[in-house]
Amino acid sequence: MRRLNKKKALNFVKELDAFPKVPESYVETTASGGTVSVLAFTAMALLAFFEFFVYRDTWMKYEYEVDKDFTSKLRINIDITVAMRCQFVGADVLDLAETMVASDGLQYEPVVFDLSPQQRIWHRTLLLIQDRLREEHSLQDVLFKNVMKGAPTALPPREDDPTQPLNSCRIHGHLYVNKVAGNFHITVGKAIPHPRGHAHLAALVSHETYNFSHRIDHLSFGEEIPGILNPLDGTEKVSADHNQMFQYFITIVPTKLQTYKLSADTHQYSVTERERVINHAAGSHGVSGIFMKYDISSLMVKVTEQHMPLWQFLVRLCGIIGGIFSTTGMLHGLIGFCVDVVCCRFKLGVYKPKTMSVFDGHLNSLTPLLSENTEH
Repeated sequence: MRRLNKKKALNFVKELDAFPKVPESYVETTASGGTVSVLAFTAMALLAFFEFFVYRDTWMKYEYEVDKDFTSKLRINIDITVAMRCQFVGADVLDLAETMVASDGLQYEPVVFDLSPQQRIWHRTLLLIQDRLREEHSLQDVLFKNVMKGAPTALPPREDDPTQPLNSCRIHGHLYVNKVAGNFHITVGKAIPHPRGHAHLAALVSHETYNFSHRIDHLSFGEEIPGILNPLDGTEKVSADHNQMFQYFITIVPTKLQTYKLSADTHQYSVTERERVINHAAGSHGVSGIFMKYDISSLMVKVTEQHMPLWQFLVRLCGIIGGIFSTTGMLHGLIGFCVDVVCCRFKLGVYKPKTMSVFDGHLNSLTPLLSENTEH
């Protein structure tokens, strides 16, 4: 009686099994099935490996909004070398409101204009990078993500003692100006205040000494961030005439940079340039020098580094595994069906007819006997 109850209980448990057992014929091992399984697991491993690198990667998201900060000061970072003696040139800023900004933050350092061999190599490399940035704008994202650990963009110091006279002037430092359009310029003579603007003491400088050949080692606006290249970094111009004007028209875009390594308020800018010889007799009027006219955009760009969330990575991983399982299963079944049809049509493989010898006492004949798999 106890055995009977136990047997009934086992049968009842089997009836409650929500997962019916698979017939033995469904789990038969075949060479083709094993090959498909190996290929499927290999594809899953490779795709999961590549997906992990996609998960680790980050990208930059750009958003635009109106710049509402109009009370703060704009910082201008300058490092320019002019092929004239320091006592002959002066640099200052005059904004749209005719306000002359004091250039106390700038330093005048006598240097040699020609670069040393190592500096020339550095300068050529910088120009090559600038050319690539103009062609491939997506490289700017790489610079944003690698700030603070990139190579310094400032001109390295000379590795040798110059034998040439120090007949050039390196003007470097920073200025704080109002957030309005303005004009930063380097021209002959030191600047002096004037009731109607400003003037430069150029009367004591001979025209024969004018030479506004220059090299812009660095020019940026806002907070200075190591590793970021600006459009004018590395620009070098050689004057073909004593009375020559170089003009740069700059549009500044306020930028908020938010990465996993840095959070900063800086500025990007675009620039167009023009140069011409001053010849009053030919109608080309103006003042010899270097003029950088800048204007500030009313739009602000927010650049944020983003990362794929973990849940999205797991969903994509499940999609890869499930998709490969389903696809390989369907392909295996379709290929097996096609092989069966071809083999059956041309009597190949298991569908090939078998032959045996029959002796009737008078004649030996070969009578084909169909296999059990052949349809009658």
